[in-house]
Amino acid sequence: MSDTSKTQEREPMFSAKVLKLLKNPFNLENPITVQVLGICSALAVTVQLKPALVMALSVTIVTAFSNLIISSLRNTIPSRIRIIVQLVVVAALVIIVDQVLKAYVYDVSKKLSVFVGLIITNCILMGRLEAFAMGNKPWPSFVDGIGNGLGYGMILVIVAFLRELLGSGKFFGMNVIPKFFYEFGYVDNGLMILPPMALITIGVIIWVQRSRTPELQDK
Repeated sequence: MSDTSKTQEREPMFSAKVLKLLKNPFNLENPITVQVLGICSALAVTVQLKPALVMALSVTIVTAFSNLIISSLRNTIPSRIRIIVQLVVVAALVIIVDQVLKAYVYDVSKKLSVFVGLIITNCILMGRLEAFAMGNKPWPSFVDGIGNGLGYGMILVIVAFLRELLGSGKFFGMNVIPKFFYEFGYVDNGLMILPPMALITIGVIIWVQRSRTPELQDK
């Protein structure tokens, strides 16, 4: 077969199938609201918007590149040690991300505390490595990692926005509720900064999503 024929048979980088991998985690296959993965970090790092955004970007980077690396090595990894190899790759990427955060956004790194390190045990990562990267080519795996990371991050940002605004009257740490609101009796809802309200907020998001998405109503 000629090189031209091989080129014609290659799937386009941004084919409908690849774009579906990027798009589905935002709704039909969202890691948090549909697959119910990564809930712990969603409860712990969403008191403020900035840490939630940094956590979302960190998970997206680790998920995307761990998928890419494992997919590239999938044919050379012995089945008996595949989980160990996956953990080594994820741990190495998490350490790099953690050191970068400490070097450039130390204040946010302190707020995230141990939760950056716990990305290693995030169910989303291991789930995508086992369910997708081990059986697919590097480029689709990389896109799948980006899609799932961003789908996870989208929920984190929504929850953090609501909790910080209603719980502290702030947006990215800046006061946004006008002072005269407080003079007329407005009070920040302290319950919003407690972990149970993060769970309730996610529950409301799931309810809204399923009520507006017929494909999810039978799941």
